[in-house]
Amino acid sequence: MKNDFFKYQAQTSPHPLAMEISHAEGSYIYDTNNKAYLDFVAGVSACTLGHRHPKVVSAIKEQLDKYLHVMVYGEYIQKPAVDLTKLLANHLPDNLEKTYLTNSGTEAVEGAIKLAKRATGRSEIIAAKQAYHGNTMGAMSVMGYEERKQAYRPLIPDVKFIGFNNPDDIQNITTKTACVILETIQGGAGFIEPKDNYLQQVRKQCDAVGALLILDEIQPGMGRTGTLFAYEHYNCIPDILVTGKGLGGGMPIGAFTASHELMSLLEDNPKLGHITTFGGHPVIAAAALATLTEVVESNLMKQTLEKERIIRKHLNHPLINDIRGKGLMLAAITPSAEITNQVILTAQEQGLILFWLLFEPAAIRITPPLTISNEELIAGCKIITTILDNIQKSNSSL
Repeated sequence: MKNDFFKYQAQTSPHPLAMEISHAEGSYIYDTNNKAYLDFVAGVSACTLGHRHPKVVSAIKEQLDKYLHVMVYGEYIQKPAVDLTKLLANHLPDNLEKTYLTNSGTEAVEGAIKLAKRATGRSEIIAAKQAYHGNTMGAMSVMGYEERKQAYRPLIPDVKFIGFNNPDDIQNITTKTACVILETIQGGAGFIEPKDNYLQQVRKQCDAVGALLILDEIQPGMGRTGTLFAYEHYNCIPDILVTGKGLGGGMPIGAFTASHELMSLLEDNPKLGHITTFGGHPVIAAAALATLTEVVESNLMKQTLEKERIIRKHLNHPLINDIRGKGLMLAAITPSAEITNQVILTAQEQGLILFWLLFEPAAIRITPPLTISNEELIAGCKIITTILDNIQKSNSSL
């Protein structure tokens, strides 16, 4: 299978981890030798309820017996999508009442940007340096990392970048600006939280100049930071909310949500202002509905902050300079990329799945499922600190 993987499946990097997967359950992934790996990554924040959560699997199987794809998005009334968007609205502020379902987070970003340009009649988009919003051409245009996009230019014109958490740059948001798009917590940059009311200051400037604020909650959303969406921690409500990843419970999904007034702009002048064939797919919507229901009705969000405290307590080590982020969206920062690489690769050998971040080479991603137990967290942290102990012993300069 490994030979076929490299021969027939397109790769995203020169050296993929190439673990051969047999099955997955709860907090564990199993390889074809039936070796168990404790999952501290959750499919890069996508598997909110762990692997094959019984309620998600049951919802998928139930929908499979009814119908699969029947019509392009928005034409037929399909109960899973209606119930999902209604439940989202019930747990969002009044101005976030109508949701457009897509196949992925990056597609939701594309839709949000289109909506902002349509609503304002402006072309300028402002994004943050070191931002990551996806990899399609529009989403890549608002990526704040030139090294990863220079090979694909020209991209969308009229995009400008400001420093995240830099209040001086906020004045660059003007009456020419259609929208400001920000990750509520910057992901690829190293799980950087907004500070000193930064998001509120951006919100105020957007209101003053008539620009729309888009918050990308593709990573921090779905209870991962202790609230359903991370913006709740920072008292800043967006005009357009983007989500994905963890909403699907392991199935591919994205969504952007705005007011009825804004969303109606995609219906006419021109008609079909945003279209998708498979967005809102009934099986995926059923999985997402089961996931969202479990998150809002259980104690998982409340437990997330306690689990953060456990991780911080048990990752107290001289070779961890900082732990950034909130809840179960954490990045342990080591002194160097070399140490981080060694930890991640050695951990996999020892049955613990860790991963990297896009733009911060010294960061170890720690984004386990919300359902992970305290005991599993402690066991995983012990593997990390033992590896760090061995690195320290083998290098007298550390």
